[in-house]
Formats: sequence, structure tokens, C-alpha cells
Amino acid sequence: MMDYRIISIGALSSHDLWPDNGSPCTPHATTTLIRSNGRAILVDPGLPPPAIGARLTERSGLTPQAITDVFLTNFRPAHRAGLAAFGEATWYISEMEREAIGSALVDRFRTESDAEVCRLIEQDIGLLKRFQVAPDRLVDQVDLFPLPGFTPGTCGLLLSHMNSTTLIASDAVASTEHLEQGRVLRNAVDVSAARDSLAEVVEIADVIIPGHDNLVLNPTRRQF
Repeated sequence: MMDYRIISIGALSSHDLWPDNGSPCTPHATTTLIRSNGRAILVDPGLPPPAIGARLTERSGLTPQAITDVFLTNFRPAHRAGLAAFGEATWYISEMEREAIGSALVDRFRTESDAEVCRLIEQDIGLLKRFQVAPDRLVDQVDLFPLPGFTPGTCGLLLSHMNSTTLIASDAVASTEHLEQGRVLRNAVDVSAARDSLAEVVEIADVIIPGHDNLVLNPTRRQF
């Protein structure tokens, strides 16, 4: 049997749909734990290792060593700050994201003249190599759901229940306000594709887990 819970509620660096979005902060993604068939899959560990480890234990009773798999919905830093806490797990990312980000990093490395920037790019390339291409089905009732637009290969996870669906939507739905107003993030690499992905989320999901907010019922659903 599959179950899930929110481990940490994410935040945007600044919220362009709030009247007063305050001072910019360090963004971090919403982190979700999925358990099924003896596996513990952590999605988007966005907080630093000590913080995400503590949240995991507080919210689930698990230690970082109990996590069998980590899945990144995209490779942005806000979704992977806590990766070092889960070195014993298998790391997954979508094939499209891995290839697109890998190519972009290599191209940037070849043209970059700043030594420190090159060092940071090399670190990201090495980190990306650690990831395996995620299978279409991670585990029973948990399927990849491509949501390109914010990044080339942003990919959510569709959780299938007996009478409903939950979609971990990543940055295709950044927050509750973005969902309610039908808006996508301004810094999406492909705004048109991001809008299409948002529309797909609304069409398919009963419960939506945004990239940087708490879970929310799909406002277009009157009942499950």
C-alpha cells in the first residue's frame, strides 16, 4: 500500500503574487515522503542536510539512512540542497531533465573564463552524474508525470489512489496563489510549455502538491 506525507513546506525566494512579498529569502522546495512496498522515496529535499534530516524524523520517525530513493522534480538548487544527507539512497531524475541540464552545463563550462565559476559548474556536472534516469513507474501507484516548462525536463509524480489522484507538481504549480490565478513562474525557460503543464495538472489531479507550498485540493473538483 502506498502512502505519502509532506515533510517540509517550501517557499519561494519572493512571491510575486503577494501584495507585499517582503525581503527575498533562500528558496526551498516542498519535500514529500512516499512509502510503498518497503521503499521510502523522498522527493525534492530542499532544506540543508541538518534541517531536512530533522524534519524527516519529526514528520515520519525515519532517519536519513532509512530513505531508499531520492527523486528530484528538477535540478534547480532549491530542490536539492539536502542531497548530502541521503548518500546511501538511489538518486533519480527524469531523463529529459538530466540530458537538458547536462548539455547546458557542459556548454557553459566550455565558454566560461572565470575559474571559480568553472569549479562550481564542474561540481554540478559531477552531482548530475550521480543521478540515474528514473523509470516511468518509480514504484506501485507512483508514476512519472512530465511537466516541462519551468525547466526543460521538470517532472512531477502522479500518485494513484483508489478513488482519487495526487500530483506532486513541482514548479508547474509554484504555490496555491499560482494555482488559483492560473499563473506560472516568470523565470520559466519556456512560458508556453509551463502554461500547458499547469493546465495538465488542473485536468488530472484531485490533490496538488505545489513546488513551494502546502498541498491543496484542486479548486476545479467539487468532489472526489
